Amino acid sequence: MIGTVLGGRYEIIEKIGEGGMALVYKAKCRLLNRYVAIKVLRDEYVNDEEFIKKFRKESQAAASLSHPNIVNIYDVGVDKKNGHDIHYIVMEYIKGKTLKEIIREKGKLSFDETMDYSIQIAEALEHAHKNHIIHRDIKPHNIMVTEDGRVKVTDFGIARAATSSTVTNTSNVIGSVHYFSPEQARGGYTDEKSDIYSLGIVMYEMITGKVPYEGDSPISVALKHIQEEIVPPQEIDETVPTSLQNIIMKCVKKNQADRYSTASELLRDLRRVKYLAAEDALDDTSIIESPTQIIPIVGDEDMGSIKKHKKEKDKKHKKNGSEGGLKIKVLAILLAFILVSGIALGYYWLKDYFISSEIPVRDLVGMNKDVAAAELEKMGLSLKVVKEVYDSDFNEGEIVWQSVEEGQKVKKGYTIEVNVSKGGELVKVPSLINKNITEIDEILSQYGLEEGAPDYEFNDAVEANIIINQSPEPYSEVEKGTKINIVISKGPEKKTTVMPKLIGLKENEAYNSLIANQLVKGNRKDEPSDEYPKGDVIWQSIEAGTELQINTAVDITVSSGPEEREEPEDNKDKEVPFNIDLALPQEGGEVTVRVERIQDGETDTVYNKVHEADGKTITIPLKGKLDSQYKFYFNDQCVDTRQHPGA
Repeated sequence: MIGTVLGGRYEIIEKIGEGGMALVYKAKCRLLNRYVAIKVLRDEYVNDEEFIKKFRKESQAAASLSHPNIVNIYDVGVDKKNGHDIHYIVMEYIKGKTLKEIIREKGKLSFDETMDYSIQIAEALEHAHKNHIIHRDIKPHNIMVTEDGRVKVTDFGIARAATSSTVTNTSNVIGSVHYFSPEQARGGYTDEKSDIYSLGIVMYEMITGKVPYEGDSPISVALKHIQEEIVPPQEIDETVPTSLQNIIMKCVKKNQADRYSTASELLRDLRRVKYLAAEDALDDTSIIESPTQIIPIVGDEDMGSIKKHKKEKDKKHKKNGSEGGLKIKVLAILLAFILVSGIALGYYWLKDYFISSEIPVRDLVGMNKDVAAAELEKMGLSLKVVKEVYDSDFNEGEIVWQSVEEGQKVKKGYTIEVNVSKGGELVKVPSLINKNITEIDEILSQYGLEEGAPDYEFNDAVEANIIINQSPEPYSEVEKGTKINIVISKGPEKKTTVMPKLIGLKENEAYNSLIANQLVKGNRKDEPSDEYPKGDVIWQSIEAGTELQINTAVDITVSSGPEEREEPEDNKDKEVPFNIDLALPQEGGEVTVRVERIQDGETDTVYNKVHEADGKTITIPLKGKLDSQYKFYFNDQCVDTRQHPGA
């Protein structure tokens, strides 16, 4: 594949990875002159029409995602090489490591690293889920981390296509089975909560350095996801904060309904734990006090044995009943009547003492506190606001936390304690315009703001690295934590051109050549020349072929014709310009050309420049007295000695 060009624009440079479904290559886009990553599907998939159709649909849907924590998909295509189809995805090229590689290198990650990566992954899932795209294969292998710590989740939508494939290559799932949700392992219905389960496993691995389930085969690991409870992280590492453990354990509940409902809910708890930085920031012990019970599915054989046991029991009861006499039957009826009557009377008199109705608590998070209070009052419960907090995820007056989880039962009259949002804390945006980029981190931190995505523009009036615009605008009010996007000056745009050869041209031709190459006429002077006729350019201040900025001024010397020499001896003290043609060596690479002038007993370097050793002839403009001598060097080796041509 190396050297292959896909789609007429993507040149394969090198192989950088492989997975169960595809080979990954680094490529260069010839059209946009940038590096990209290309996933090329393995041969066993390309003949599966159902998979290919699903693959293109899901990949195109994933290409619609635009988020800083999601690898961008640029293109999806197919090309025919050597008689067979090559299906490929063109993605953003990420310079960094996979999260799996980082975990292997470090053994396990710190609390801060785990929280930082987890929040970024959750933000990616939140964006995808809101766009109705489920990943279905969240694992450290599909999570890239850039050199500056930015998380990039890749392979969105591809797992969905894989599940629809008729290909039965079991090796394709070995890398993912450690992160499968129970419903995936059973082949059941998957949704956003399946991604949340997989992220919980990834968080578990980051903070402990190991996955919760190991086995001799993919099947044995999948069965453990279905049947076995996860060992809490603190039993592996007692330094794991309880708040983080509680989040992980809620993510990996066997029952989908017991997990976080959305990635947004998960994000809310992750941010609380990270930014509150307190052990009891999310000390919701109810998360682990009620583990999901695994109830085995009752099969046909089990149902048969239950029915048989019931028949035998009924038969025995019937036999015992027939052996009793009328006396026993009457006595039994009387006793039953007395018992029932007593129970009825007792219930009527003592129900308020012995029976207390229990009410299941509903989810109040996100509700307005007044609405929630009215709803609870209808249920026979009450509400108490214990704290008002700033929370940008909720509007002012909305509940952000409740003391009793949804579904738990409490007695009538119970008071549910809640925290209520004061909204996001508002701050005034400082002016960053005309500030150097080195200053903004300190300025923004003072206001509790963050730097957003920077943009760069050329500006003729503002020097490089100075901020020329920002969004939101200065002095506007925004929530604390808002990202401020800035536009940074790159300074004046430097456009270059190549110096043309003017020597030998007529003066007007030389000026036209300067204009055509966006250069400017500089100083001009006349000098006699025996070599060039009157009106020809005999010298230029910048050597031909030199790259220089546009609008650079170029000086020239124009021949005034042969000099009238009344007394030849008078010319000895004049410096006469001339040109020397010199052939460069052909060995390739670069060569330093140096010319030394010996004049009046002194040696001066009058030319020193690096050229390509390509065998071409260059013209060197020189000046000197008629009795001067010139030595020519290639890389400090003298190759020629010449007298002034006018001598």
